Amino acid sequence: MSRPRITVSIPAELHVFVSSDRRRSEAVDVATDGTSSLGHVVESLGIPLTEVGGLGADGREVPVAHVPADGEHISVAAVTRPQRVPGAPLRFLLDVHLGTLARRLRLLGVDAAYLNEDIGDPALAARSAREKRVMLSRDRGLLRRRELWAGAYVYSDRPEEQLHDVLDRFAPELAPWTRCVACNGPLAQADKAAVSDRLHDGTQRSYDVFAQCTECDRVYWKGAHHATLQALVDDALRTHPTA
Repeated sequence: MSRPRITVSIPAELHVFVSSDRRRSEAVDVATDGTSSLGHVVESLGIPLTEVGGLGADGREVPVAHVPADGEHISVAAVTRPQRVPGAPLRFLLDVHLGTLARRLRLLGVDAAYLNEDIGDPALAARSAREKRVMLSRDRGLLRRRELWAGAYVYSDRPEEQLHDVLDRFAPELAPWTRCVACNGPLAQADKAAVSDRLHDGTQRSYDVFAQCTECDRVYWKGAHHATLQALVDDALRTHPTA
């Protein structure tokens, strides 16, 4: 008995996930086993479901659990931007390879959890579910884990492009200079005298305005790198304004 065959239309935005030979035509021919869900079929092509905004079969909208029939034409849509994630405040979790992106998100006041160690995909997925955080990763295998609360593929390996991609996709509210870039904790204004034991003599002489993390106690001031960081903040606010 021959296996059912379907055609799958894949938008250009998702071509990065499929093999090069399948990028040459608007629709690809796929053999199925007649029992697997459409979600499984799409993932077998290399496309994480986190990147799929909708599925259609012969012009009608269908869920990922739909079992495609022989001859059906399947359409795969990319996620709509900005993407809304219902059910919890917008918060992120980043894997070990995205440390620079995590620090830049924190600089902009975006809640971005990150550990500088590889705790493994199961633990990351479990934390995403437990804390209701959107998992950001370039690891397709991690994004296929069913226990994830939500996830998103980071398309670039360049931190500046990664940041703009995440801001464009999720449009988080920006509140620069309100989070600790080291631990993600909230910052609070700090009295100079209260933090003087943490400052070098030159810093004490040159600066009077300080902030301190309410969780790890790290102290911040407008030091030598402030102009570079301010330029990053200004660019983000200009290109991704929030209400």
